[in-house]
Amino acid sequence: MAATPTPTIAERCVFCQIIAGTAPATFVREWDNAVAILPLDGVTEGHVLVLPRRHVDNAVTDPPTTGQTATRAAELGAELNSDLNLITSVGAAATQTVHHLHVHLVPRAAGDGLPLPWTPQQAAARPTAALD
Repeated sequence: MAATPTPTIAERCVFCQIIAGTAPATFVREWDNAVAILPLDGVTEGHVLVLPRRHVDNAVTDPPTTGQTATRAAELGAELNSDLNLITSVGAAATQTVHHLHVHLVPRAAGDGLPLPWTPQQAAARPTAALD
């Protein structure tokens, strides 16, 4: 009986599959070194993911590719002419669920209700320690 070959990173990684055209996605922009796609569940109107065409596990694995990808995200963000968050995560504890570098471009509006960990909305929701 022949052994089943181990899938390659590109075969396991959904973002690599999207870039290869074997998984569906809505493309917003394409560059020679990166693509921008709509996430499945955007957190605000206009939320976009910018990812490099080549597989890079996360933002600290390959700093030059991270810089190129962040540049593409910044270029796209500049076109929006609005307030926004540029966010990337490294590792499960930092909420990275897809291990292919990606930068979230999240347009923001006053009162949009999206609490991020460093925002006043989140601070107000945290339990306070008892004072002695």
